[in-house]
Amino acid sequence: MIKSEKKLKELSLILNKDNNILISEAIALLREEQPFEGVIELLTSLYSKTDDFLIRKAIEGFMNDLKDQAAGSEVINEIRKELKAETISMLVSSCWQSGLDYSEYSMDLARVYLKGDYITAIECLTVIEASANALSKKEKEEIIKLIEESPLAHAKEKAELTYELLSILNR
Repeated sequence: MIKSEKKLKELSLILNKDNNILISEAIALLREEQPFEGVIELLTSLYSKTDDFLIRKAIEGFMNDLKDQAAGSEVINEIRKELKAETISMLVSSCWQSGLDYSEYSMDLARVYLKGDYITAIECLTVIEASANALSKKEKEEIIKLIEESPLAHAKEKAELTYELLSILNR
């Protein structure tokens, strides 16, 4: 990711306008260039506060197409924030859809798995499963311990999912 205060400021001005067409076009243009530091935070903030379907779809498309590994840390920084459940779910979904390596953030994703709704939990399981081979035995054991000790993991709606996640981590 490149660092560009100028681009970030310009994008911020556009995203804060009351012109959904202009905003959607700006997001579409972002997909054609290398992402710059801060863009994920701006888009996540907009996603959380807008109800506009087209803007949300444009943001989802951008996030799902991330190809710069450095963007992964920015996505995780947003996931760590107290955001709306639907925003967290979109971010976690982008983790597996982008194809980036999120193995170093598996513990963060396990925490989101525990706190999230069923759909978000499925998304987390998918990302953790894709990362499982890159995790050390110690990392897997730490995640397993976190999950096994949490009452949230064994809630009725997540019980089968938790069994599957533990099975993946125990391989």
